[in-house]
Amino acid sequence: MNNLDYGVIGNCRSAALVSKNGSMDWCCLPQFDSPSVFGKLLDEKIGGSFGFEVDDSYQMQQYYIENTVILVTRFSNGLDTFEVRDFMPRYHNNNGSFNAPPEFIRYIKYVSGKPVLKAIYNPKLEYAKEETKTYVKNDFVVSLTDNEAYDTLFMYTDFDKEKVIKGEELEVTSDHFFLVGYHEKLFVPTLKMAFLEHERTKVYWLNWLERTTSYKKYNKQIARSAMTLKLLSYDKTGAILAAITTSLPETIGEVRNWDYRFCWIRDASMVIKVMSTLGHKNIAKRYLNFIINLIPDKDEKLQIMYGINGEKKLTETFLDHLSGYKDSSPVRIGNAAYKQKQNDIYGILMDMIHQLLVNFNNDIENGEALWNITKGIVWTVDKHWQEPDKGIWEFRSEDQHFTFSKVLCWTAVDKAIKVAKLLGKTSKLARWQLLEEAIKADIMENAWSDSAQAFTQAYGTDDLDASVLLMESYGFIDAKHPKFVSTVKAVGRELSYEGLLYRYKNQDDFGLPSSSFTICTFWYINSLYKIGEEKKAVDHFEKLLSYSNHLGLFSEDLDFKTKRLLGNFPQAYSHLALIETAINLSKTTKDEKVKDVLF
Repeated sequence: MNNLDYGVIGNCRSAALVSKNGSMDWCCLPQFDSPSVFGKLLDEKIGGSFGFEVDDSYQMQQYYIENTVILVTRFSNGLDTFEVRDFMPRYHNNNGSFNAPPEFIRYIKYVSGKPVLKAIYNPKLEYAKEETKTYVKNDFVVSLTDNEAYDTLFMYTDFDKEKVIKGEELEVTSDHFFLVGYHEKLFVPTLKMAFLEHERTKVYWLNWLERTTSYKKYNKQIARSAMTLKLLSYDKTGAILAAITTSLPETIGEVRNWDYRFCWIRDASMVIKVMSTLGHKNIAKRYLNFIINLIPDKDEKLQIMYGINGEKKLTETFLDHLSGYKDSSPVRIGNAAYKQKQNDIYGILMDMIHQLLVNFNNDIENGEALWNITKGIVWTVDKHWQEPDKGIWEFRSEDQHFTFSKVLCWTAVDKAIKVAKLLGKTSKLARWQLLEEAIKADIMENAWSDSAQAFTQAYGTDDLDASVLLMESYGFIDAKHPKFVSTVKAVGRELSYEGLLYRYKNQDDFGLPSSSFTICTFWYINSLYKIGEEKKAVDHFEKLLSYSNHLGLFSEDLDFKTKRLLGNFPQAYSHLALIETAINLSKTTKDEKVKDVLF
């Protein structure tokens, strides 16, 4: 498999990746950041997977049930046909809470003929660090490790369990099921129960999408991206993950491999802003609570990222026993970037808070806490905006005065002023407006390069950077301002290759970048549209959409030449930017008023 041809399933507690031939190659239980129970994605030999073997006469087709995240892999040779319907249960209980257990169901739907298959069930718990032993019991199959770490996994099925474990042939003449979960079930699951879980989960997603704002153009792509972003949300705390994987490389064979199963304040706030635009209030409220819980004290320093349960220490370690995706080592768990200082996060968080107050002004809880956070953010920006930092791209070398970070410091104050006006808090406005003007003047003087005829990556350099394209989106500069138009054109000339964008071309800690960062191409398309090059923007957008995988999913990066998906997957950044771009290039079919969403 030479691309990330995977579908994602999940239930806002955990998630899994299923290849286009029906093999589950990545799954962590009981939650997103737990050790993998199937990790073939990161080591084809020892990682572990759960797939199906059929003879060469079968062809496979994979798709989602429309408007859901139930993934169907259809096996057919013309006469003999069956489907594997993969999902993680998610639906409302009678008391209003969610049922989202740490488990997945593989519902085998009989279609025609007499299909024959072999189940290849090979769990490798705890990142395959030690031996996993599997035993057949009366009611279930249990897999466990008990050397350095104790962990268990339970599999239930109405197939012959001995045949399943031995990889023997199984004839399909009716529906069957597999349920694999972290906990032993109190009641033995049945086919009827598995079918009911399928139907309840299907209805949940149909209802969720029905309450999502729809658009005349690109609605299918917006819907798939919205559901994917929803899958990256963690119900328990409100955290939003950057991706569900770790260590998928930005370039095959290189060491740019990171663990993305964490909540970056920047990425998550951008996701929430987009989801609130689509009308989803509860995901926004949960994330706000996550932020409020992170900042119990008024002088609490905000990290750039946290664990999904609010963990502050995310020590980075290597799993040297795993060969890595396509032998791209190292495999990392944890992320050392949590120690970095990135001044842009305050502006992005403040922008999101402002957006939520505009969209849901009559129904925002914790208003006093949000006002406290707003005042704290301005205080922090006032103290630190003139200092260098690591920037949006998390350079691990010396700090610089990055233009994007300065613009987002301005954004923090600008949005704080707007929030103050919305809340009727005017005593600080005069002082905040002076700070806003000072930051803007500093950027206009120091970020512009006459020789590059563009706003550049950092003060005192001619290096270009795609992140400066967001200056207009955050309201710092008008789209028709000559310096912004010139910047867009310079970025297009210098950073674009066959319509795909580099983040930057200058050398970083790991050499020269060699893949396209997908969100940057979306930013460029947005900017083209804003400066009036609408046809060019639409053409670029439709070409970029064609580079998704077979299910419309994007990872973090794209190979410039082959258009192969690279980097962690599915990537929140890419899908939130897809939605923003599609909305800009389309028009809503419904009243612009954002709808309340119960889910």
